[in-house]
Amino acid sequence: MTGLVIEGCAIATVDGDRTEHAEGHVVVRDGWIEAVGPGPAPPSEAPRVDGRGCLATPGLVNCHHHLYQWATRGLAQQATLFEWLQALYPVWARLDGEIERAAARAGLAALARSGCTTASDHHYLFPRTVGDLLEVEIHAAAEIGLRFHPCRGSMDLGRSAGGLPPDEVCEDRDEILAACERALDRFHDPAPDAMVRIALAPCSPFSVTKELMRESAELARARGVRLHTHMAETEDEERYCLELFGVRPVEYLDELGWLGSDVWLAHCVHLAEHEVRRFGETGTGVAHCPSSNARLGAGIAPVPALLGAGAPVGLGVDGAASNEAGELGGELREALLVARLAGGPAALTVREALELGTLHGARCLGREGEIGSLEPGKVADVALWRIDGVDHAGIADPVAALVLGPRPLVDTLLVGGRVVVEGGELRTADEEAVARDLAAASRRLAEVAV
Repeated sequence: MTGLVIEGCAIATVDGDRTEHAEGHVVVRDGWIEAVGPGPAPPSEAPRVDGRGCLATPGLVNCHHHLYQWATRGLAQQATLFEWLQALYPVWARLDGEIERAAARAGLAALARSGCTTASDHHYLFPRTVGDLLEVEIHAAAEIGLRFHPCRGSMDLGRSAGGLPPDEVCEDRDEILAACERALDRFHDPAPDAMVRIALAPCSPFSVTKELMRESAELARARGVRLHTHMAETEDEERYCLELFGVRPVEYLDELGWLGSDVWLAHCVHLAEHEVRRFGETGTGVAHCPSSNARLGAGIAPVPALLGAGAPVGLGVDGAASNEAGELGGELREALLVARLAGGPAALTVREALELGTLHGARCLGREGEIGSLEPGKVADVALWRIDGVDHAGIADPVAALVLGPRPLVDTLLVGGRVVVEGGELRTADEEAVARDLAAASRRLAEVAV
């Protein structure tokens, strides 16, 4: 399809002026947005989508995930983060390509159905002899049709050296850096409409050596790609960093040159005021994962303060083993609710919540010039949400209907102008087959991990 017109819908462009139309149109041509405006679209021969009763927004951007964890949902249900990791590391050590593919397809399908057009994934587990699992999930993303930002993760600080993960799931530092180089050479695409971009992502301060953190940053900056890791998720992590390095987690990263506009960090729940200011000064991004933080009892990230400081804050569903829903649309509501739990009813508005899931997420990934808002010249990543059914009818403000209403599932999803979801159904894969493959993979992983 070279062109498509959506008309008759409410539109939240999420542009710099927060332009909205009560009834308007979006014109797509050759994978790009050609026009956005009020009223009917100009005459054209392009196919038309009737958007009456719907809200059009930019496609959502998922800034943090662990797709392989879709094969281990529902485990360690009352555990803290460290307890949860210690319980699941031995299971994840049995991961292979078949399980990875099934988990990635299922996770990406759930994201697509919840309005996500761009997905980041932080993959840091590479058991020996099972091949390149990063390549497996890149192919899965191509099948489902989402724009993909896989992060080549790593762990080299095993339990015998004072780290948290078992030694058998760690890699040698030279092997890690060589694998990062190969991933960049094979898959990274810097083009404005790229479907795959690679970031480098050592797992966390408690699973990676200081040397690997430094060398990963040097490699990423030499190659012009972004950096990602977990940061300040729990109080346990803070105590760990103080004991091992003598500083808090954010100071540790700052000393290593890991704060900057080419970095986004997952969670950032436990930040002091001066650390929030430092994020704003450096332009360091945050992937806010409200459902996962609640599931693990980790706490509430200071999102309003970070936004006030000027830091980009996107949304992430996080690993499906700590957020069994794995749907990005629902994180809009969760982000608003937890912000208000911490800061009162004015802490975050519905439009600010939508910006977290769109334009701020694009900023975290360094793509705010290409995605994250509905504007001419940007890539045609569009989510069309039906808001005239019993779940949302009667809420006059369409953005409030989306953010405050029940679980939002997208009606139509375009990625680069290509239809990925239509009529609420995934068009790029058989959902029943995806579910069967996931169930079989989860059973097999459970059996081999005993």
